[in-house]
Amino acid sequence: MKNTTHTNLIKTEAKRLGFLSCGISKAEFLEEEAPRLEKWLNKNMHGQMQYMENHFDKRLDPTKLVEGSKSVISLLLNYYPNQEQTANSYKLSKYAYGTDYHFVIKDKLKSLLNFIQDKIGEVHGRAFVDSAPVLDKAWAAKSGLGWIGKHSNLLTQQVGSFYFIAELIIDLDLEYDSITTDHCGSCTACIDACPTEAITEPYVVDGSKCISYFTIELKENIPTEFKGKMDDWMFGCDICQDVCPWNRFSKSHSEPLFNPHPELLSMTKKDWDEITEGTFKKVFKNSAVKRTKFSGLQRNIDFLG
Repeated sequence: MKNTTHTNLIKTEAKRLGFLSCGISKAEFLEEEAPRLEKWLNKNMHGQMQYMENHFDKRLDPTKLVEGSKSVISLLLNYYPNQEQTANSYKLSKYAYGTDYHFVIKDKLKSLLNFIQDKIGEVHGRAFVDSAPVLDKAWAAKSGLGWIGKHSNLLTQQVGSFYFIAELIIDLDLEYDSITTDHCGSCTACIDACPTEAITEPYVVDGSKCISYFTIELKENIPTEFKGKMDDWMFGCDICQDVCPWNRFSKSHSEPLFNPHPELLSMTKKDWDEITEGTFKKVFKNSAVKRTKFSGLQRNIDFLG
């Protein structure tokens, strides 16, 4: 009974904090993910993302990340914008329009953990926003929040896939949610649309061929074989999500911090070609785009030109 009360309390507060949904699963070894991750790494599909090779055990076992952990609370936060860039522009992934999501979500997670400690008592845990070895999509799927689509993103029938995933791993027993079913069916829209053929087969993405990898993670020059295949993406890529039929149900977010800098939406290709470091700093003041640095964004724009 206590588990039910605590679970309902947490889910109600998560909703109040603005999270789209909240699912909970038992903190245990991810048995199905282990061979899948190993195979993906062995095929070098992580490219130069060496960090993916680190902490293999921790990625699969939350009890190695948080001592005594019992529950993984997975949370979704919508970032689908109500306005998009002008058509004549180099493109930016929608998640990067506003304030860096790490800051926004970390604050919400801290509030949720403080709430749990205030209402329930001495509960220990850690917040994770894609900055530690946590397989967030696997946990979200295990927590019943959606299924992993053929493009390897989490999908829900209600709102598609334009949301961030975050976790609280805590040492408290709660009620666990059931896994949902896969609703991709025979659809191959994401596979067919990927210009770099990064989705090598259903549910497998070769990260080293992904436009997001080239424009964000890769520190060297983008391989010339992909010239003309980048579809004007200068930071990240949304193609596989944009073509997904489930994303016709996406609704605009209500988080003011995710609203873009006013200049961003109106900038044309000419503006991007002539962008100065000063403009870059102004438009992307607290943005995730800062990760690629001014020089990285310029490299991407030059490659597209």
